[in-house]
Amino acid sequence: MNFWDTITGNDMTREWKAFETRARRLPGDHHDAWTQIQSNLHPYAGFTGRNLMPILDAALTLLEEAAADGQSAADVLGDDIPGFCRALAGGEGARTYRDRWREQLNNNVARKLGRLGG
Repeated sequence: MNFWDTITGNDMTREWKAFETRARRLPGDHHDAWTQIQSNLHPYAGFTGRNLMPILDAALTLLEEAAADGQSAADVLGDDIPGFCRALAGGEGARTYRDRWREQLNNNVARKLGRLGG
């Protein structure tokens, strides 16, 4: 990967197109699960979303292998896809972008109040 591709995100665009090509080959319930995984993992993305690319690749590979083995998506992922995504993102305490923004806002407000009160 060269510097320009990293800065512009072209590498991620190519990788995302490859994900979509792979996902189109999935059977119906697996493709639906893939769509749900994408939407449930989105809140755990960093600023660029680059941190999710390996996680999404692993989830897509899991769905591909399950389809090849004849297993349904529900057999592999269970009934709780949001819970599955939380586990993929780092567990129950995984911080979403909202958590990071809330912490940053609280720190900024506390800093401003500290200056006004001091």
